[in-house]
Amino acid sequence: MSGVPMVRIQREDFDVAAEIARLTQGRADIGAVVSFQGLCRDEQGRLSALELEHYPGMAEAEIGRIAADATARWPLQGLTVIHRHGKIAPGENIVLVVAASAHRQAAFEAANFLMDFLKSRAPFWKKEHRLDGTDGGWVEAKDADDQAAARWTQSPPE
Repeated sequence: MSGVPMVRIQREDFDVAAEIARLTQGRADIGAVVSFQGLCRDEQGRLSALELEHYPGMAEAEIGRIAADATARWPLQGLTVIHRHGKIAPGENIVLVVAASAHRQAAFEAANFLMDFLKSRAPFWKKEHRLDGTDGGWVEAKDADDQAAARWTQSPPE
């Protein structure tokens, strides 16, 4: 990969188009850009905010390790990972992964890999705040997230 993966953990929102432009501007070696933009959702209409807490230093280091693993696995021309913390309202951005490569398959796979591992390994904790003022409690980890990440460590079928 040309360059080091860019990893940021921040309270403020991000601009998806600006992040893609930052990664690709002036580059003729990039043939594919895959981005994943994760939003705060509220399927039941009861959430005022999702509060994301992280372990400063550890979160950046772990996401950096995951990003470095992706760049070792796929021929990437660039990689950006941004994860927000703090109170995030429904519909607002939480996470962004942008993978750039000469070819689409590498970019798709790297972005998918990053999200599977961010969901299962990045040290973030989520707490629900409800519209009625009650505390929705901490969101439990999902087995499906661990299973999704496990597929990247399993041997392919013969």
